[in-house]
Amino acid sequence: MTDHSNAVSPTTDDVFAARLARHHDELESLFRMLYGDSPELAVFERAMADCYAERPADLKKLDLEREQDPEWYKRGNMFGMTMYTDLFAGDLKKLAGKIDYLKEQKLTYLHLMPLLKMPHPDNDGGYAIEDFDTVDPLLGSNEDLAALTKKLRKAGISLCLDFVMNHTASSHRWAKAAEAGDPEYQDYYFCYDDRTIPDQYDAVVPQVFPNTAPGNFSWNEKMGKWVMTQFYPFQWDLNYRNPKVFTAMMTSVMHLANLGVEVFRLDAVPYIWKQFGTNCRNLPQVHTIVRMMRMMLEIVCPAVVLKGEVVMAPKELAAYFGTPERPECHMLYNVSIMVNLWAALASGDVRLLKRQADKLNALPDNCWFVNYLRCHDDIGWGLDEDEEVRLAIDPLKHKEFLYHFYEGAVPGSWAMGELYNYDEASKDARSCGTAASLCGVEKAIITHDKPAYEKAIDRDLLMHRAMAFLRGFPMLNCGDEIGQLNGWDYKEDPDRVADSRNLHRSKFDWKKAAERNTPGTLQNRLWEGMESLREMRDDPCFGPDAWVTTWDTHDDAILAVVRKEGERTIVGLFNFSNTDTYAALDSTADVTLPDRVDLKPYETKVIVAHE
Repeated sequence: MTDHSNAVSPTTDDVFAARLARHHDELESLFRMLYGDSPELAVFERAMADCYAERPADLKKLDLEREQDPEWYKRGNMFGMTMYTDLFAGDLKKLAGKIDYLKEQKLTYLHLMPLLKMPHPDNDGGYAIEDFDTVDPLLGSNEDLAALTKKLRKAGISLCLDFVMNHTASSHRWAKAAEAGDPEYQDYYFCYDDRTIPDQYDAVVPQVFPNTAPGNFSWNEKMGKWVMTQFYPFQWDLNYRNPKVFTAMMTSVMHLANLGVEVFRLDAVPYIWKQFGTNCRNLPQVHTIVRMMRMMLEIVCPAVVLKGEVVMAPKELAAYFGTPERPECHMLYNVSIMVNLWAALASGDVRLLKRQADKLNALPDNCWFVNYLRCHDDIGWGLDEDEEVRLAIDPLKHKEFLYHFYEGAVPGSWAMGELYNYDEASKDARSCGTAASLCGVEKAIITHDKPAYEKAIDRDLLMHRAMAFLRGFPMLNCGDEIGQLNGWDYKEDPDRVADSRNLHRSKFDWKKAAERNTPGTLQNRLWEGMESLREMRDDPCFGPDAWVTTWDTHDDAILAVVRKEGERTIVGLFNFSNTDTYAALDSTADVTLPDRVDLKPYETKVIVAHE
């Protein structure tokens, strides 16, 4: 990073003014496009100035460093983890005492699940928020959060938090005021006296959770109105057509950035703009808001980056990066690769995975991804149905095979998991479970099957290695580094039993973690396997400018990925089948590869092809 300690610094007002001047015309134009001549523009600009003035000096120094190093998040040494604060450590103070464990893994990025003030117990894992400016008292205080981010920065770790843009909890003060009859706050949401407009919305807007939360509206008895609740009845959708909503939410983002948050995961961002007569997904106004948000950060706190959660068809993804001239998100969650990795493992067929990687590799250079295998959420089987048809795969039968396979209901399945949100009418379902349990470790332990146990560990490492070799940077789910198994005890907790995602949301097992340094244990083998991922990514071919492409192996069970940086070329080979096989590799004028590479079941090989 650039050393500014001896530079002659302009006044902070000059820095803010210069950044604002760079973006002012476009920011004002976009704001007017959405909100006309609303006086809220002045309120928004005042909020930016105030938040900049309040920004701590050490964070302003980080801003200056990152302005000189804008692609810091694309470095090959980026290595992430996601976790729940309470499940890992109990609260923020205790988590701050566990940073040595994170440093041991050379993490540079930590994503903590939602930790802002929420109702209990109905909070959708923290995604129902009743105060966007305050840490939940069960997890600590704002001061605890600021102290944690400071310790993490000292350790070289950037903190990521979710920003839940689409909705508030029904217990948020805005919702309470709306419920009490205040028309100003009813306009912060979508409230209707009768079913006329809700019915017209429902006719064209898909349901998010048709089985567990059917419909897009809920009746509120106290208010005597229908309110839009696309996710759950206790989550009220925000009305971003109201400029006061936009200004208030953006002010909360800046407030959290001033507490030291360096990355915001924009939860459910494709849903945030509602337009009557549309499906209320991926509308142009969504991109206008994200673009304004990006400019706001570059003006107030340019150290901060945006990560979009866009669980949509691949063709929708590129738009969320914007363009090099008018960027939006810095990076996206790589949902589609995650799903295709698990599909390839179950089927022993990498054709869909290869095709998906090709599509992502073809995106412009400004498109960057966070790759992962498991997270707090389910595995939703959103595969490319057009590509499945082209490959003579029946999309519905394939989906049914996959979710039944990962619940262990298909002959020959090694997996132990559960269904989430099964819908009898559409035959749709998602899958839950930890990486180790879905790869067969749990079943092999229960059945005392040593050969199956060895294969399960090989599968687990194959999946993590393939994930970490693809374009973007890898993020582990906390516990996967020690092979944590499913937490079936959630079924005994009345507050958790209704949501099968709690199967992979169990308390971190510190006793098992203590085994990570004992040779031969499951924990040690996976821990060392994750260390090998970091060693692999030390190669210059994992730099931000590396050329990445898949390669034909003449075997549908083997994925090959070629990485090239300057004169150096490496190839990663991943056997997704349970048989000995080999990759037959064709060379080109630019890329010279070995003709044949033998692979054992679930084996990975990384070969330096040229330097």
